[in-house]
Order: sequence, then structure tokens, then C-alpha cells
Amino acid sequence: MDIEWLVELRAEVLRADLARLGAFDEHRVRERMRAAFRPQNTQVIVVDGADAGSISLREEQDARWIEHFYLAASAQNRGIGSSVLEQVLPAEDPRPFKLNVLQGSPARRLYERFGFAAYAQD
Repeated sequence: MDIEWLVELRAEVLRADLARLGAFDEHRVRERMRAAFRPQNTQVIVVDGADAGSISLREEQDARWIEHFYLAASAQNRGIGSSVLEQVLPAEDPRPFKLNVLQGSPARRLYERFGFAAYAQD
């Protein structure tokens, strides 16, 4: 798995939202991905034979976290995010799924369609 491709994907996907929030930093956005990357938790999303995104699932005792769920711009608004969540969410595990979303991110609409609700905001 190519960590540098994932680092650039994260920077590309988060750029507009972080810039809107006044928090985009070219170096920091990449370093945070490098520091948090766990290859054993991460899957590459392939669309039409090409790498188009990523998703990581991290398990804790009381919850399962969806992290680093990024789709390249060419894969957005095509139902791919919904398809990925349809495969990930229906698990026979009673622990809830949790995730973090940037304020005002269009991705929030996707998560709300799958029953996620805001718990806290900062």
C-alpha cells in the first residue's frame, strides 16, 4: 500500500474544507496521515480498476471507528461512498460505529443518510 498516495489523497480531499475553516496547512495535513496510518486497518477503494479512495476501520472495546474515508474527486457523487458504507456497516457486532467529520463538510450528508448523528462539535 502506497502511503504517499494516501497522503496526497487526504490533502486533496480535505483541502477545501480545511481552507474554509482557516486550518489548511500543506505540511500538517500530510504529516497527520503519516502519523495515523495503520496499514492493517486500511483498505484501498478501487473503481474501474484504479485506486480511487481509502477507508480505515479501527476497533476499540466499545466502538468501531471509520477513519481516513477519502474518495478522489473523480469518484465523488457517483454512489461509491454509499456502496462502501453499505459493505462496512452491516456487521453483526453490537458496538456502534463512530467517526469524525469536519464542520460544514458535504460528507456529513452521506453519513446522515446512513443514520449517523452529530454527537459533539468543535
